[in-house]
Amino acid sequence: MSAAGGGGEERPAFSQKSAELVVGALFLVFGAIVVFDSVRLGSTWGADGPKPGYFPFYVGLLVCIAALINLVAALRMKPEHNKGFVEVGQLRMVLTVLIPTAIYAALVGWIGIYVSSFVFIGFFMRWLGKYAWWKTVLVSLATMVAFYLVFEIWFQVPLPKGPLESLLGLN
Repeated sequence: MSAAGGGGEERPAFSQKSAELVVGALFLVFGAIVVFDSVRLGSTWGADGPKPGYFPFYVGLLVCIAALINLVAALRMKPEHNKGFVEVGQLRMVLTVLIPTAIYAALVGWIGIYVSSFVFIGFFMRWLGKYAWWKTVLVSLATMVAFYLVFEIWFQVPLPKGPLESLLGLN
């Protein structure tokens, strides 16, 4: 078993070089999008001062330059420095939290934050915590009631609601 408790799989999922290349490419794309949109907004100095895209243009340009430097450095990485970036077991542990969290975030817009959060908390309590069903339902429900009371009633901050809240008249 690995020191991080990754389930015993100590082989690398991918290398340092591949991680550097992927992150560098993502930052290059991000910087290019910022530069492109800044040009669309106007990235020059106008008669009355900088146009809306002036400062974002240069920030995007710096991001692109830094990404290119990192990409070149990754391509020139010597094989003896190209160690494993993350082990399979470690990656599995990260994805165990990342994937359900991404699904939760996507569901908030469709079914509301209360139902999504109820399912999210319940899922983690049952799946990872191995809690009994009654505890899972009780804690998930109590948490959502507390959130509703604190945010909607006390602070009067409306949170995204879905069809269930509409049926219950909580809109």
